[in-house]
Amino acid sequence: MSELEQAVKKFDSDPSIGCMILTGSNRAFAAGADIKEMQNKSFSEVCKGNFLSNWTALAESKTPIVAAVNGFALGGGCEIAMMCDIIIAGEKAEFGQPEIVIGTIPGAGGTQRLTRVVGKSKAMEMVLTGNRISAKDAQLYGLVSAVHPVESLVDEAIKLAENITKHSKLTVQLAKEAVNSAYETTLDQGINHERRLFHATFATHDRKEGMSAFVEKRKPNFTDS
Repeated sequence: MSELEQAVKKFDSDPSIGCMILTGSNRAFAAGADIKEMQNKSFSEVCKGNFLSNWTALAESKTPIVAAVNGFALGGGCEIAMMCDIIIAGEKAEFGQPEIVIGTIPGAGGTQRLTRVVGKSKAMEMVLTGNRISAKDAQLYGLVSAVHPVESLVDEAIKLAENITKHSKLTVQLAKEAVNSAYETTLDQGINHERRLFHATFATHDRKEGMSAFVEKRKPNFTDS
């Protein structure tokens, strides 16, 4: 996670990068945290060290991140996927928060992000039983946006990322911020925030260019400014 944090921060600061893709292998996106690492830690040790507090770079990135999930996304793996902005899954992917099976609970946002996405009842079922859900069910519950064959998943993620990067990077960042506010504020606060971000686009070159291109029936030439 320290290495991933460094990579995400590096790419997030690169103005030439409009989208990131995070993926694993066909067998597993991420099977979770290292249990042996945690096995002998004490309460005071994890509390004083604020254990898992560095698992924030993905969620804090201004650049959109697409998670391409093949195989297992369990425990910390499921939490990592949910930190990304869009999740697409291979048809054999499995998602779950099985921490209850080893006597603990999710500690990197699993109970919070999962509940906001799939609802209280399904989140409770998954967290309290440790049961996994398939890619198909994950799409049904809104956890993933699309399911693809295993062998074409990364290619589909690249297509999606390329589609995002066709647009103004500045406007994409504002749009991402607006959507995220729906999970972090009340409806009234979110709508007010969205409106202000919408107003803010009128201070950008890309908003004027985009509208002018539409009226003039041509492709826009965005400069990310």
